[in-house]
Amino acid sequence: MAIPVILFGPIGFCPNANKEYTVTNAPIQTSLVFDNSYAIRLDGFYAPVQGDVAPKPRLVALNEPLATDLGLDVATLTAEQLAEIFSGTTSPSGATPLAQAYAGHQFGGFSPQLGDGRALLVGEVVNQVGERRDIALKGSGRTPFSRGGDGKAAIGPVLREYIVAEAMFALGIPTTRALAAVTTGESVMREDGPLPGAVLARVAASHLRVGTFQYFAARGEVDKVRQLADYAITRHYPQARDRANPYLALLQSVSQAQADLLAKWMTVGFVHGVMNTDNMTISGETIDYGPCAFMDNYDPRALYSSIDHQGRYAYGQQPVMARWNLARFAETLLPLLDVDETRAIDLATTEVNRFAELYLPAWTARMRAKLGLQDALPEDTKLADDLLATMEGQNVDYTLLFRGLSEPSFGRAAEVKLLFGDPSAFSEWFKRWQLRLKQENSDPTVRAAKMKQVNPIYIPRNHKVEEALQSMTKHGNIAPFERLNNVLSHPFDLLEGCEDYAVPAPAEFGPYRTFCGT
Repeated sequence: MAIPVILFGPIGFCPNANKEYTVTNAPIQTSLVFDNSYAIRLDGFYAPVQGDVAPKPRLVALNEPLATDLGLDVATLTAEQLAEIFSGTTSPSGATPLAQAYAGHQFGGFSPQLGDGRALLVGEVVNQVGERRDIALKGSGRTPFSRGGDGKAAIGPVLREYIVAEAMFALGIPTTRALAAVTTGESVMREDGPLPGAVLARVAASHLRVGTFQYFAARGEVDKVRQLADYAITRHYPQARDRANPYLALLQSVSQAQADLLAKWMTVGFVHGVMNTDNMTISGETIDYGPCAFMDNYDPRALYSSIDHQGRYAYGQQPVMARWNLARFAETLLPLLDVDETRAIDLATTEVNRFAELYLPAWTARMRAKLGLQDALPEDTKLADDLLATMEGQNVDYTLLFRGLSEPSFGRAAEVKLLFGDPSAFSEWFKRWQLRLKQENSDPTVRAAKMKQVNPIYIPRNHKVEEALQSMTKHGNIAPFERLNNVLSHPFDLLEGCEDYAVPAPAEFGPYRTFCGT
């Protein structure tokens, strides 16, 4: 029997607010125990929605360790049931599927209403160590926020997010995670024609975004901004609750989380590609892997997104744009920071301007570890900066250089120098690095072992990612995807027979461009 779910009116400005969605299948009983605080505590911040019925859902990837961590006993479910759940065709028992409302600055222009146009939050669970986690679907069909889109996703972008998110997790970088990928049995139309449809199931500490706050701040709904801020404090930064100004403490906590996150991005050469405010989480997790990529040759202007024509979100711009996004977040909190508007602006401005003071030490600490330095000295920031300066314009592979330095006896100097067209500047820098290491009198073997735990040998090389995506998209062959994921789950360990995953793309690979997948 079809059960009608009417999208209610508290978000009266939602398009299609009266559209009727139907659940065609009864919920599937699972071992997941849901505790849906967003649905319960934030009435009016979302629209209930059900995923589309997939014609022929098929499970193509399942992250079993993550499923176990969430309390999902996959052994009690068939592959067909898992495919139904992770396609959005049927909900697990206890779920309250909904589409979240949010706004956002997209490439600098403000859109007052975005929201989950092709995603839904299935619900929340508390994992085995007491951490609250969202389970969400991406590509499960239209919602009231779809704005004319089909709400679907193609298999390529789904697998890209799966690959990169899990690689980031293995690298120790805060991120949403991939739980499952399902093909739907239908085609979705994109610029290059019909493509196999798919849905990604992902897990996050939450899906609260800067854009979530902007949605209600833009409408002057201060009470809702306060309600959202209180929820964010309880969920992510409970220590802020006891501060003299909890909302200022929230801003400070988010600033620190983002500074730490950006330092981690930058020191592995990750380029997000679309750092809009709706893609910036309050939790400090990386989210929404659309036109992302890892940098091969070091270049501050490295950019892969096909839609970023001005280079707004190029590699070297990312810390700048994180600060810009924080300024937008601070604007939403102004009425909460102080009843005196001038005082509120001063407080917010001070915190936003402190971002560089948070980011630079976080970046320097990670670069110090990459260079095998244990003691903190003032000149370390310049030493790291000068190394990057020697690499610029020389087509030096970022990952290979740092891995090459991670050897006893002051690194494999001769091999590293071969990465440079003109190694003269690097040779001078290398002498300075040797002298700096001698100040610590560290054991070369111990130092090398520590460096190898922060300097990966395997990253999602763009040509290997494309190889996996094209294999599945064109031939339905999931094997290259599975092998790539397995290699990337051990980014710091040399794996036998995996040499081709640790080298740059062949010359014929050419300029690389990525796409959002919408």
